[in-house]
Amino acid sequence: MGKFYNSIQSAHKIFIERQHLFFVSTAPLSNDARINLSPKGMDSFRVLSETQVAYMDLIGSGNETSAHLLENQRITFMFCAFESAPNILRLYGKGFTVLRDTEAWEQFAPHFTIYPSTRQIIVANIDLVQTSCGFGVPLYNYIGERDIHFDWANKKKRNRTC
Repeated sequence: MGKFYNSIQSAHKIFIERQHLFFVSTAPLSNDARINLSPKGMDSFRVLSETQVAYMDLIGSGNETSAHLLENQRITFMFCAFESAPNILRLYGKGFTVLRDTEAWEQFAPHFTIYPSTRQIIVANIDLVQTSCGFGVPLYNYIGERDIHFDWANKKKRNRTC
């Protein structure tokens, strides 16, 4: 059983900032539609306050997160400790999409290194934080980021298939 908090505590923020990988999940309201669960990395997550976070979303295979947020705003983030002491941290909240050339973009974009393949920024207002043991999460060594994304995105842009 985990512990619950109404906001992101300083220890939670430190834990989040040390992680190289996080997962984001959204779901439509329809019972026969699919839940979207995506791994993210590349130093793309920021804790903006005790109750607000954001991540820079790069182009990829789909845009279900944005579609689901337009429908119902529900979003969950999960961080797992793959090194050091075991821990799982989940952030639950309501999210929205921030697009380029908007006033909100000017507010949130300075928190990130914006790449040509940056599609949008996802912002979430967090109303519940949960921690749990993570004893079953295996240990892994972080080697580094993959650079494949940028090559792939450049090819997609040249071929106009994205």
